[in-house]
Amino acid sequence: MANLNENFLKLKKNYLFVEIGQRVKAYAAANPDKNIIRMGIGDVTLPLPAAVVAAFEKAVREQGVKETFRGYEDSGLGYDFLRDRVSDYYKAFGVSVDSSEVLISDGAKSDCGNFGDIFSPDNTVLVSDPVYPVYVDSNIMGGRTIITADSNRENGFRALPNNDIHADIIYLCSPNNPTGSVYTKDELKLWVDYANNRKSVIVFDAAYEAFISEPDLPRSIFQIDGARTCAVEICSLSKTAGFTGTRCGYTVIPKELNLYTSSNEAVNLGDTWRRRQGSKFNGVSYPVQRAAEAVFSDEGQAEVKANLDYYKTNAKIITDTLDELNVSYTGGKNSPYIWFTSKRFPDSWALFDKLLNDVSVVGTPGSGFGKNGEGWFRLTAFSTNEKTAEAMKRIRETIQL
Repeated sequence: MANLNENFLKLKKNYLFVEIGQRVKAYAAANPDKNIIRMGIGDVTLPLPAAVVAAFEKAVREQGVKETFRGYEDSGLGYDFLRDRVSDYYKAFGVSVDSSEVLISDGAKSDCGNFGDIFSPDNTVLVSDPVYPVYVDSNIMGGRTIITADSNRENGFRALPNNDIHADIIYLCSPNNPTGSVYTKDELKLWVDYANNRKSVIVFDAAYEAFISEPDLPRSIFQIDGARTCAVEICSLSKTAGFTGTRCGYTVIPKELNLYTSSNEAVNLGDTWRRRQGSKFNGVSYPVQRAAEAVFSDEGQAEVKANLDYYKTNAKIITDTLDELNVSYTGGKNSPYIWFTSKRFPDSWALFDKLLNDVSVVGTPGSGFGKNGEGWFRLTAFSTNEKTAEAMKRIRETIQL
């Protein structure tokens, strides 16, 4: 008899975005004439940059010619041409990352979830609340104990470590999804010191680092002294370069970083991850990696910046409206996410239904991200300029927040 991993029974019945999709589908079926504006799920609307498309097309054509055809990439961890580009990219932050420490993946979500494969089920996992669901769900599947650090209005939705509590694995996201908050260097230093003092590992999700516009805010945890002995960094091209449907990201694992056996023997984390990937992952396709390489070219970076500026315009449209309505929020300036609260709608799902049913605008209820999200709501800046302006006009004229 094949038995179930019963940790799956501990998961919430519906994944947050499945529930949202079901409600929107039902509303659309009942109201086919309504123009629904989707500002909930963080998918992008702008196409791939031209430099990326050109590199993608060239690589696909190479795959159709015997002399340039490529099958499996030897390591499954990424071609040198892309890993070298990512290594060079970090120099802009004043960070030295060797290309051998860069591991190419099919996106940040996969690596965030898959890291649980190499962590012991006995580890205690710390997440901030509100939290991106994959950090929690993947560790529930792995049978680990999960504790939370409170992110709330009082601390600017930037939870800090409690030295009286022990955690083995710590998930941090900055700029944060869902709250849009960004840690300062001093705040990240507290987390780095906390982790090093306990031989813990920080899984740092930097998928939105390119949205940071204030130069004093860190775009990489490796800008923090001591991070190389306690942190891995996971990044994505999905939101920065429109790769949501193309799938490519990268993870940086410093050579110094170790895990420990039950007898306190140090085992290199990077080597362990490579062994895991060798068994379970055949790598990102050659054309996609050539497309990703183009993201880091001068032409690609200029086109990416133009796309980011477009989404930042959307964020400003949203925050200007919230300022006009005297509504409290975080995010927007250094993040594509705007996280706001409404005194009239302490129930996040009630506000979701109100926006959907009254003005045909889809957002994300904060309670779906944890107990501290109740009473809060997330909007994304990834729609078009026109739809973002229209959505905020509808809210301003129809909904009392």
